[in-house]
Amino acid sequence: MLTAIIDYESGNLHSAEKAFQRMAREIDGGTVTVTSDADVVARADRIVLPGDGAFPACAAALRGQSGLYDALREAVEQHARPFLGICVGMQLMAEWGREYSDTSGLGWIGGEVVKITPDDPALKVPHMGWNDLVIDAPHPVFDGVKTGDHAYFVHSYHFRVTTPAQRLAHVNYGGDVTAVVGRDTMIGMQFHPEKSQAVGLRMIANFLRWTP
Repeated sequence: MLTAIIDYESGNLHSAEKAFQRMAREIDGGTVTVTSDADVVARADRIVLPGDGAFPACAAALRGQSGLYDALREAVEQHARPFLGICVGMQLMAEWGREYSDTSGLGWIGGEVVKITPDDPALKVPHMGWNDLVIDAPHPVFDGVKTGDHAYFVHSYHFRVTTPAQRLAHVNYGGDVTAVVGRDTMIGMQFHPEKSQAVGLRMIANFLRWTP
């Protein structure tokens, strides 16, 4: 089994690569590779899309990679390959991003990515650090993970989903902030599982085991 972590020049992928490779070794989960090669993405059994920075820049970078954007869409939409978006990679699953300018996303999960506006003015944006997950719906990626387990976040914008059933988990930060979205063979995590210690590693392993 091959898991492809897409490199579209949107952040340092070293920690993600090491975390996925570690869990793949522990569960006999096949090979993990970081790649910008559309052919590798096209034949991968699972696809991971990370992302750091602003939504418009990440969207432009993904679309600007030769053949990569089309290979991603075909693998996920036509061949139903399991997909995991992380941080901005999760946000790109939305229909629209509203950061700086209105930018279209992949359109896989209905909704828009908007600025976090906590009810408590003492809470700073970006939302940065550890926060407790609230599980809204069961999913195989949550096996062994429960409400109250914490994950590591760094972001100023969050995913406001159109269909409540597609928000699988949230956290409280002066109001609900979407933490996990998903449908069919697609799942996205706003937090960084590779930086979320045992809980994040467990979710990475669960993704590598997941057979939708």
